[in-house]
Amino acid sequence: MEDQELEKLCCYIESDLVERKASAADSVKIRQAICAFANDMPGHNQPGVVFIGAKDDGSCAGLPITDELLRTLSDMRSDGNILPIPAITVQKKVLRGCEMAVVVVQPADAPPVRFKGTIWVRVGSRRAIASSQEERILAERRRYRDAPADIRPLLNADLGDLDAQLFRARYLPAAVSAEALADNKREPETQMASLRIIDLGPPPVPTIMGMLVIGREPARHLPMAWVSFLRLAGEDLASEVITSHDIKGPLSHQMEQIDELLPLHVMTAVDITSGDKERRDPDYPIPALQQIIRNAVMHRIYEGTNAPIRIYWYSDRVSVISPGGPYGRITPENFGHPGINDYRNPHLAEAMRCLGYAQHFGVGIQIAREALARNGNPPLEFQVDSRTVVATLRRAARRRG
Repeated sequence: MEDQELEKLCCYIESDLVERKASAADSVKIRQAICAFANDMPGHNQPGVVFIGAKDDGSCAGLPITDELLRTLSDMRSDGNILPIPAITVQKKVLRGCEMAVVVVQPADAPPVRFKGTIWVRVGSRRAIASSQEERILAERRRYRDAPADIRPLLNADLGDLDAQLFRARYLPAAVSAEALADNKREPETQMASLRIIDLGPPPVPTIMGMLVIGREPARHLPMAWVSFLRLAGEDLASEVITSHDIKGPLSHQMEQIDELLPLHVMTAVDITSGDKERRDPDYPIPALQQIIRNAVMHRIYEGTNAPIRIYWYSDRVSVISPGGPYGRITPENFGHPGINDYRNPHLAEAMRCLGYAQHFGVGIQIAREALARNGNPPLEFQVDSRTVVATLRRAARRRG
């Protein structure tokens, strides 16, 4: 936005497009404001602006606008508290002779947006938790033409293909704050639509994400939605097969099966010569394996292919093959670089964070690299082309003494 337009907005009475804060001390309210502007409840299709360093009347609060403050505000976009990730810009501006930090929030293409599981909206000067009717309006406003593939409707399925008990017992409490859950006026379909589990249609049908997260048999409607695990005695696919597993079911069940499977295949040497305590030397650190497999589930392509994720556990390495190449601003050249990330399936990423399978967005590869380094494994390797990403973890050499 141009400075002249920002100056006019800063002096307006607070509205559904403007909020002012004298300081950044109350980060919760700033995040609530970002969430509310992203939801664009009035339907302006215009950005909302948070002015940090401005008093309620628009006058200067005299707040020093430091690089640290700007970084803190920028981090609010992707720290996992506001989901799906909002489109914001943060800049230092001098407006009418006053330094301010200006946060410009674009309306979301696929509302509702939530802050810590709660939907915030703003109409006029009112910022509040969305009512049941406001949730429905936001859910119906989604623009599927531009929406990511993970929230497109599955027209060959119906609501009976979803596990309502799994939704109530596992996903709903993980995705929605206790405060919002206390409002028991919302119908189950409204709750599912709000969380992008279903498309209201008519008729209402599961989304791709909904089928992956709480589907009774996801692979029945999404033939690629499973993980193939193959343990081999040698260093190539022609080697003798030791064991194989087809890992199917909703997302949480797949992750639980994988987490149970990994320790059974990690070999651990026990060193009793290094002092009073035993030292255990695994050939692979389990957190690194988990992060790479979860990354594959999160970022793979879920359309135009029937290929599962494949895990090949050779005698000297583990390869995780994910269908679908780089997406968005990710290229084969910058793949895996810290701070450079994009999301083919942003709503599935949100679901995995809610369920505890992703802590902070964009750091899974770095966590895996650090775990491998601490364990003495060679560096993580990637082979990336337009159709596939192959991640390879090489076995650690046995340590002595």
